Amino acid sequence: QVQLVESGGGLVQPGGSLRLSCAASGRTGGTMAWFRQAPGKERESVAAISWTGRNTYYAESVKGRFTISRDNAKNTMYLQMNSLRPEDTAVYYCALNPGGSVADPQYKYGYWGQGTQVTVSS
Repeated sequence: QVQLVESGGGLVQPGGSLRLSCAASGRTGGTMAWFRQAPGKERESVAAISWTGRNTYYAESVKGRFTISRDNAKNTMYLQMNSLRPEDTAVYYCALNPGGSVADPQYKYGYWGQGTQVTVSS
């Protein structure tokens, strides 16, 4: 069965950077994505990437600041987060949508990691 494990979260000051990783095992072909959920808020899409890496999606709130990438040889997806803001504070989850598109909604993602906490604070 597919397993996804996030790492790289932590505490960072506003304007700082973090790099999240999602290590995958099992059948992992398809679109992968990052989601986040802040306390008291709905889970939201952050970024998505196709199998080849050719197609990507970014939420408007993170465009120009975050970069999604994947290394299929390592079975790992990354999220480079720069210029972090307090409103980026959330639990970040990686997810897999087998055979999907970067335009698909989050209910299409059938496999999820456990999440990693990102806190942006002075």
